[in-house]
Formats: sequence, structure tokens, C-alpha cells
Amino acid sequence: MSQPRSKAQEPPYDADGVRLQKVLADAGLGSRRACEGIIQAGRVTVDGVRVRELGLRVDPSRRRIEVDGLPVETDVNKVTVALNKPAGVVSTQDDPEGRPTVMDFVQGRPERLFHVGRLDAETEGLLLLTNDGDLANWLTHPSHEVPKTYLATVEGKVAPGIGKRLKAGLELEDGPAQVDAFRIVDQIPGYTMVEVVLHAGRNRIVRRLFDAVGHPVTRLVRTRVGPIALGDLKVGRTRVLSQVEVASLKKAAGL
Repeated sequence: MSQPRSKAQEPPYDADGVRLQKVLADAGLGSRRACEGIIQAGRVTVDGVRVRELGLRVDPSRRRIEVDGLPVETDVNKVTVALNKPAGVVSTQDDPEGRPTVMDFVQGRPERLFHVGRLDAETEGLLLLTNDGDLANWLTHPSHEVPKTYLATVEGKVAPGIGKRLKAGLELEDGPAQVDAFRIVDQIPGYTMVEVVLHAGRNRIVRRLFDAVGHPVTRLVRTRVGPIALGDLKVGRTRVLSQVEVASLKKAAGL
């Protein structure tokens, strides 16, 4: 015979709240019927308590709701956008020199978005823009930064020992820096394509590291920020991250 659930295990209930399946559906996790299935499968927790029964009412502004351990963004006004930034575009809200900025690519959106971190003008690839201040702050704070993956084309043939040096760390003008992972992708006459992963978000850090080992970067593309991949997003195009992607990004940032 099953034991009754203790009071400490009871999920929070907000009498004036919204039914949990509606909260999940409004957050983009599927139809209301599909969200009922997610609840009944035991995949949902509210303030850390697993919920299986339908009909629970919650105040999404007060409760932490998770699906499969990932936080659910219940504020439908918050949006995070991925941009494949072209070379020659600066990561600023506006540029006094009249150069194109990353904001030019989201002009038609109703939200006021801010770029999360920066890519230098000549670096291409994945840049996130959001109106979620908490997410932006956590992603850019030095103690919370998620790993970032870059594909670099560098001058010369890169010897195997270069990767060991970069992972061990180098002393740059603003302090020590290192990569978390290093992989040679391809070599062609005069150039090598290398994939590196690092947490540091310092200015031009990838270029400066390769300069320090004698292999200047000729092209640099950021292909991933934490769990978010550039994928087949075309240069100069944007896409809105899904609820699952935002949740995985928040989890990676410890939010």
C-alpha cells in the first residue's frame, strides 16, 4: 500500500494561479493536451517538487517550473535570437563611424534587444541577442560564462605541440589565457583549420592566442555558445531560439 505524500512533498498551489498545463503550453512546450502528457509522465517540477496530477494552479511569476530539469521561461515577452554575424559588422547598438551593426539585422522586431557579449568586427558567426537581462548578465559574467567554440583558419601548418601549449596556457599582455579544447580540422597548403573551445570572453582572445604561437588568424567563425549551435543558419540571418534551447542555455549558465 502506497504511503500518503508528506506535506513537505506537496507541490505549491496558488489558488489564483493558472493551470500548470496552460503555463507550459503558453511557454511554447506544445499543445495543452501534449503538456498534460508531460505532466503525467512526471517530467515537471514546481519549486523542486515533482508534479504528476493535472489541475495544479501556479503563479508562474513566483514559481520555478522545470521540465526534464530545465527551467521553463514563462514570460512570453522575453525572446532570445541567434544571429550569424557577417564579417565587417560591429557588435554595438550604433556606430559613430557609420559601419553596419548587429542591430541592423533585428530592426524589424518589436522587442528592444541587446547583444550578449561581442564579436570583433572581422569575426563571423553566432551572436545572441536578447531582451532577457538576467540571461544576458549571467552569460557575460566571468564566473558564469559558458564555453564558446570557434573555427579558426590560421597561417601555416600547425604542429601537434601547439595544441598542448594552448591548453596549458599562455601569458598574454592582460594575463594568462588558455583553451579548453583544441582540434585540427583540416590542413591545406599554407593554412590550417582549427577548432578551439574556451570560456574566456576577453577582447580578441582567440586571435591573440594564435598570434602568440606564431599562427595569425585569417578567418574566425564562432560556431557554438554553450549548447546553442550555429548550425545551418545562413550569414546575415537570424532565428528565434526555442523554449528548450533557452532552457538549456540557462542551465549551462547556472541560472
